Amino acid sequence: MKKLLILAACTGLLFTSCVSKKQYAELEAKQKKTQDLLNTATVKLNSCLTDKAAALTRVQSLEERLADLRKTNQDLIQSSKELTMLTQQGATNLEKSLESLKEKDLKISRLQDALNKKDSVTLALVTSLKKEVGLNDPDIEINVEKGVVFISLSDKVLFRSGSYELSSRANEILGKVATVINSKPDFEAMVEGHTDTVPYKSGVLLDNWDLSVKRSTAVVRKLQELGVRPSQLIAAGRGEHVPLVDNSTAENRATNRRTKILVLPKIDQFYTMIEEELETLSAIDGN
Repeated sequence: MKKLLILAACTGLLFTSCVSKKQYAELEAKQKKTQDLLNTATVKLNSCLTDKAAALTRVQSLEERLADLRKTNQDLIQSSKELTMLTQQGATNLEKSLESLKEKDLKISRLQDALNKKDSVTLALVTSLKKEVGLNDPDIEINVEKGVVFISLSDKVLFRSGSYELSSRANEILGKVATVINSKPDFEAMVEGHTDTVPYKSGVLLDNWDLSVKRSTAVVRKLQELGVRPSQLIAAGRGEHVPLVDNSTAENRATNRRTKILVLPKIDQFYTMIEEELETLSAIDGN
């Protein structure tokens, strides 16, 4: 009986052993298939992970580009605003500049009007002098120099040689000059004495400076005697220091010996004329 049980057990074990191998083979096959699937899935997973990483990198790059574009857009918007402000400011400044130019043009025009008035007075003065004194004497020159009317009288017209005493002819000529100056109470007459380079000394006169000044004061006193107000008269001596020509010949030295009478508007009154124009302009601007 005991032997029988042992035999049965061995038979059961043998049978059981045969079934397990079959199942094992099936399981092994399933396991291999599963492993293949797992390997395939792993490959796909790794590929997906690689694609994901690439996609994330691209997304990050795109986000960075988007941020840059947004910043650029914001900068452009700001620049546009600033440009608009600058353009508006520029237009305002241009308008102010144009207004300023208009004002300056008007002021220049006003000043030009004042100068034109002065020129008109100067022209009238020249005409009066030429009418009174005459034009035919080569020793008398009447002209305008730098906006100032002047009469240039040759030495021999007014004085004897080497003297500061007036000649009889001087009384006639200076009388006509006095007539014109008296008609212009707002003008001044500056008398300039000029000599040549020949050294001069006589009595209290030390040199040509003294002679030129003494001749000038002689003319001033005569004009005063002829009715010109002393406040209108100026005496000046230039000696030999402002020659018209070189002093190399007797003829040239005679040319340089002269008395010049400049008839000019009083400087303060000329500026008053300018100021009146400017005041007129300011009144116009105020309106």
